[in-house]
Amino acid sequence: MATATRLSKLAVAAVATAAGGSILLQPSFSSNDRGTSGHAIESYRNKINDPTAVVPPRSVQESALIGASPVNPLDILVVGGGATGCGVALDAVTRGLRVGLVEREDFSSGTSSRSTKLIHGGVRYLEKAVFNLDYKQLKLVFHALEERKQFIENAPHLCHALPCMTPCFDWFEVIYYWIGLKMYDFVAGRRLLHLSRYYSAQESVELFPTLARNGGGRSLKGTVVYYDGQMNDSRVNVGLACTAALAGAAVLNHAEVVGFLKDEASDRIIGARIRDKLSGREFDTYAKVIVNAAGPFCDSVRKMADKEAVSMICPSSGVHVVLPDYYSPEGMGLIVPKTKDGRVVFMLPWLGRTVAGTTDSNTGITMLPEPHEDEIQFILDAISDYLNVKVRRTDVLSAWSGIRPLAIDPSAKNTESISRDHVVCEDYPGLVTITGGKWTTYRSMAEDAVSAAIKSGKLKPTNECVTDKLRLAGGDGWEPAYFTVLAQQYLRMKKTHSGKVVPGVMDTAAAKHLSQAYGVLAERVATIAQNESLGKRLAHGYPFLEAEVAYCARHEYCESAIDFIARRSRLAFLDTDAANHALPRVIEILAAEHYWDKSRQKQELQKAKKFLETFKSSKNAQFHDGKHN
Repeated sequence: MATATRLSKLAVAAVATAAGGSILLQPSFSSNDRGTSGHAIESYRNKINDPTAVVPPRSVQESALIGASPVNPLDILVVGGGATGCGVALDAVTRGLRVGLVEREDFSSGTSSRSTKLIHGGVRYLEKAVFNLDYKQLKLVFHALEERKQFIENAPHLCHALPCMTPCFDWFEVIYYWIGLKMYDFVAGRRLLHLSRYYSAQESVELFPTLARNGGGRSLKGTVVYYDGQMNDSRVNVGLACTAALAGAAVLNHAEVVGFLKDEASDRIIGARIRDKLSGREFDTYAKVIVNAAGPFCDSVRKMADKEAVSMICPSSGVHVVLPDYYSPEGMGLIVPKTKDGRVVFMLPWLGRTVAGTTDSNTGITMLPEPHEDEIQFILDAISDYLNVKVRRTDVLSAWSGIRPLAIDPSAKNTESISRDHVVCEDYPGLVTITGGKWTTYRSMAEDAVSAAIKSGKLKPTNECVTDKLRLAGGDGWEPAYFTVLAQQYLRMKKTHSGKVVPGVMDTAAAKHLSQAYGVLAERVATIAQNESLGKRLAHGYPFLEAEVAYCARHEYCESAIDFIARRSRLAFLDTDAANHALPRVIEILAAEHYWDKSRQKQELQKAKKFLETFKSSKNAQFHDGKHN
């Protein structure tokens, strides 16, 4: 009877949320609040989308932080430039607060660039919610599905819906997955991307030609296809940083917090000592509240304030490999919810290649996590069970590891059972920490963190949160057909080795890439390609142009070769060999933009090559007796 009652509560919750009900608590607005927020969002949209607007130079951003004094402090200083940190900066500045952000390396240099690239509600969490009658898990799914839709709408050029195929090798699986994924559709309600549906074995193979008809002695009975979102993660992250900067936040990458400043009387944190890692210069900046959004490193930030702080992070490693495009068709992913050892594996088309993963295992916290060979081999072995193509280690173009900053649940025995929900706390006066969660819910995590900071510092925002209705820079006015404007109106002027300039067409591949990476700002990149003779491709077989290096140096705080090959373009993640070949030209262009001498150029090359060695492509693996070690 108790079980039936709990199940009925889950069902009622699902119906209410799917119908637009208020299962999740939302901030209450008076009519006056709505008017204020409406005016504010129009003001910020105009500011961000002004055709003449450019982000302030890095030197101006640093001066703004230096100018924050004890008598005129920032409202909020964010530590960490990942998805959550940049989300916090954007949320806070668009509430009318005075905001600064510092990031030790580059925006998205950590976990935020090493994700699965999915924007998802969590099919697995829904399964757990139903079988465990767990309302908390169900709320997570509701919330993530709400955020999934907003995420895609706020960055339409960088995100899209992706159909994902689930293979079924007996009729029970067909029924089980069909019902489960229909429930996923139902829970999404008005936030649904597209309806899931069943395909016969023959239809499935036509849609996914490399899908095996037989696996483990069983024949394919069909597949169930459902939809989630996909993104270019680090480009979204950089977009968040630049949008926050356009809105008025002082964001500074390659700037490390080396200590906190405390009020002697109250012991409250009132600022931070910052080291500019590019110049070596140190300075103090003051803020009413510090928001710690350092991802896996949030414990080390907390321990700067209190050496006795108890750790909050249980780090989990997620490894991914990149394979050639022929492993998966364009526009269709493959997800196996439960392999023979109970894990989830997937293959997804991404930027013209195939991403496969992932693992979920305990790990240590390091700046540059590297995938272990046995983790790479697990992924290759797991996907080979479902493909009719020979899966080869030599096909691995790139492989990387990311550290998930899971918030610890003391009763959990392994990382797979730890909730992916986020935690906001203030365990030291003046230091608000936000951790846990996932990429999909970065916006609402930021909203919660800013609300906590407002309460902590008794801040006075001019309006409520508006980020649920605010597109990132480049997204407003963008349409999928926007690439045709680039193809028809711009040339790729290319300089030969002899110095002669020859015109080239802005081909469809290059135009689509620029459109989907920069949105309506792509015309700025195309103008550089045309007017400054930077229209050559950086690497054979990839659409990245020389003009992008110059554009990112000028308008996206690209301060190093690694910043470009890993976060502004995705070449390091797609193909380490191609990234290596592109490096000399990338460094040459950055040197012209940033006035680097020969010594700095040599240093950049060495650093970038060492960085690429952590991406365990087949080129970077060691052969012994015909096997990789």
